[in-house]
Amino acid sequence: MTETVTDNPTQNRFEMLVDGETAAVYYRHEGDNLVLVHTEVPQALSGRGIGSKLAQGVFDRIRADGHKAIVTCPFLVKWASRHPEINDLVVG
Repeated sequence: MTETVTDNPTQNRFEMLVDGETAAVYYRHEGDNLVLVHTEVPQALSGRGIGSKLAQGVFDRIRADGHKAIVTCPFLVKWASRHPEINDLVVG
């Protein structure tokens, strides 16, 4: 299992390949910020904490790249509310 989150700017999404399946967080640019609009985890990966690992990886990438995030995806809103260590990355 690979848990590395990569940016796929041609599809406006962060991706994590797990057991041959791709979990993704879709985004759009709004100025210097990334608007995180949707998270998808394939049904085959359900119940394994993949969404949380993906979320952590996305925010790690956002921090490393020097961006800020506007979070509109309901899953990521809930995840972020439980992880105050990323509050400095969230705007709006």
